[in-house]
This record gives sequence, structure tokens and C-alpha cells, in this order.
Amino acid sequence: MKTFGGPVLFLDRSDINTDEIIPAKYLTEITKEDLKPYILEDLKLPGFDPKGEKTKAARVIVSRANFGCGSSREHAPWVFEVNDITAVIAESFARIFRQNMFNCGMAAIELPKEDLDLIFSHVNDADATISIDIEAQTLTMSGGGKQKTFSFDVSPFDKALVTAGGWVDFADQKY
Repeated sequence: MKTFGGPVLFLDRSDINTDEIIPAKYLTEITKEDLKPYILEDLKLPGFDPKGEKTKAARVIVSRANFGCGSSREHAPWVFEVNDITAVIAESFARIFRQNMFNCGMAAIELPKEDLDLIFSHVNDADATISIDIEAQTLTMSGGGKQKTFSFDVSPFDKALVTAGGWVDFADQKY
């Protein structure tokens, strides 16, 4: 089974949209892999560098409410997939973006604001990592010499999609 988690990229803003995740001008690329260098290219946050080492090393993104709003393009989860992002954690997601994450075999985890605030307290920890246990529906935030575990809910079907590796792998196993 796929491992979920790793170094964290903190994006402390609500309403990060699909144009900021992958600019529309790249939607004509032929393969998913061609999208890779353009991850979060148009996202403007103080101190954020889409080409920086933190972005390249990240395996988990932590953000705020309404992540993935905007168009329903699959390219937004695809650019995460080819950059080895295994999960996005936010207070809420745009519905289609969230389902596209599960369909691609990645976790879209919703947590209450209070839990996210605790996770964001690690934003300056160079060693900030999150490990995720999809089966147990828990995630553990580690950083700055501290650890805290949080519970989350995911539907049985979405859990099956993620553990299978995405919709195509799920369908191959079931049909």
C-alpha cells in the first residue's frame, strides 16, 4: 500500500484556486509529467517560492478553507500527483477537487479549524512532517520535538479509492 505523508508545505490561506495550483496556460501539455515544473506557479503568498526547496521536498500540503476552488480541471490534482504530493489537509475543499484527489489515489483530509491552527503552529519547524494512516483515519504532526495525533473522517468508498491507488486501479481490482 502507498505511504501517505512526509515533509509539510504550509500554505496559510483560504480559497487557493485551481489556477494558482496549475495555471491555465499549461493545460495543453500532453502528459501529466509535463505539468510538474509549474506546480503552484501563480500562488502569491508572502515568502512562498514555488520553485524553492520546501516546495520540491513537500509530500503533504496544509492549507485553509475551500482549497481547490475554481474550475473543475483534473490537472490540479495531477500536478500534485507528479510532484509526489500524497495528501492535502484543509478545513474544506471544493467538491470536485476533493473527489479528483481521491480518484487519483491521493488523500484530501478535512480537519476543523482548531486542529489546523495547532498544525500551523509548526510552520517554522524545519523538521515538520505529517504521517497519515488512511486505514485508522489518523494523522500525526511531528515537528519541533513535539507530536500530536488527529482523527479524520473519510467515506468507505473514498478510502477504497485511495488504498487502491486511485479510480483506475480500483476499477481494475473490482471489475
